[in-house]
Amino acid sequence: MGEKIDTIDRRILAELQRDGTLSVDQLSERVGLSRNACWRRVRILEDDGVITGRVALVDAEKLGLGLSVFIIVRTSSHDPEWLAKFRAAVTGFPEITGVYRMSGDLDYVLRARVADVKAYDRLYQRLIAKVPLSDVSASFVMEEIKETTVVPVELR
Repeated sequence: MGEKIDTIDRRILAELQRDGTLSVDQLSERVGLSRNACWRRVRILEDDGVITGRVALVDAEKLGLGLSVFIIVRTSSHDPEWLAKFRAAVTGFPEITGVYRMSGDLDYVLRARVADVKAYDRLYQRLIAKVPLSDVSASFVMEEIKETTVVPVELR
């Protein structure tokens, strides 16, 4: 980043994470800056890649995608060709909303949003048809206690 992130930048980030639709006028009022100073700081945060985008958060259940699934993948292959095939497969499925390469006993954890267990099974069948996997297991979320996109920006 061009400059160090200070307390005001952190307040800007906190406010925008709460509501990305704030106008510059509203944001500047909330963080105690002039409109122009606030706009300049937001632009710097965007240009430096601290702010990576602005999105609308969608209620998955209202779209018929009420089942959240964590898929645990183990593989016996770790060569570059397999990894390229795996990346292409998992990034090609819109139902898969997160893919994480893990340390320890697990190789990968995937997060998916589907309508129900049958929809998960269809996703599973399509996934194993695209890339060889040693072991796949799934855990279905019974209750989402906390779900957030907010990155903690407060100084501790």
